[in-house]
Amino acid sequence: MSAYRFCRTDDIGLLVDALNRCWAPYVPDEPPMTPEAFKRSIRNLQVWCSSCMVAFSGSDPIGVLIGAKRPSGTLIHTIAVHPDHVRQGHARHLLASLGSKLSILGPPRMVAEVPETFAPACALFGGCGYVQEARLTDYVLQREAIDVREPPGLNEAFVIPVTIDDLAANGLLGEAPPSARQVHQVCWERSVETLTARKDDLAGLAIASDERIEAYILYLAGALAEAGPGAEIMSLRSVIEDGGARLKQLLAQLHARGMRTCRFQKVHPAEFSKESLEALGFRPTGAHQLYASTARSG
Repeated sequence: MSAYRFCRTDDIGLLVDALNRCWAPYVPDEPPMTPEAFKRSIRNLQVWCSSCMVAFSGSDPIGVLIGAKRPSGTLIHTIAVHPDHVRQGHARHLLASLGSKLSILGPPRMVAEVPETFAPACALFGGCGYVQEARLTDYVLQREAIDVREPPGLNEAFVIPVTIDDLAANGLLGEAPPSARQVHQVCWERSVETLTARKDDLAGLAIASDERIEAYILYLAGALAEAGPGAEIMSLRSVIEDGGARLKQLLAQLHARGMRTCRFQKVHPAEFSKESLEALGFRPTGAHQLYASTARSG
């Protein structure tokens, strides 16, 4: 007999155990989940225990759903069923139960960012009525592809350190105004909420004139770069139409600081076009499908 229940804030140990039993078999190269790492996801991604569920067979967890919630919607961060219990309807039940709850309590928007290589998960969301909204592409920039030449009209004196607080004070954190040509649509892990929560982890560089910040990059480096060695780009933006010259200069500065590889994960096509990033030297390495649905009861 299977049983399902939503979790509470004192269920972190249960959720960690469920993830290690049900999710870890599918990602053997990832380190095991720990209570400390789960608490970081609460802080950084706004994972809500009350939006998480566990499925049981007797006392053993056989399925888990991890939900992160913000005013804009709920992210299905992880959903997994133990390999011995797949194709029994557990994942569908977990999704439907969360949808019923959110149809009453809100927010109604539900999203998932699913690696294209996870075909069963893509089939699950498609079969549960989720609509594919966009393809989020992973990019990498190798050191040899970085143009280290000084762009015309710019010099290193314009490059300054920058923080999240600096960007917020200059009105550059968050979505671009409707009049701007660049529309910011970003994945959950690089949203304003995540950047703000992780501001003590982030390093940043900006190109500034006497009047304003004209371009900036925020990144994680070293052990903090979860995508691998080098730099993990968390935000990259120019407010000047210059053919990418300022962004090239910032990327060259990372090169000068010894970062051989720059990774830019889950890029929405409205955030950057493929052509724009390839002009900067990036190449695609993988992709996620962004699925979305509206919570409903029943």
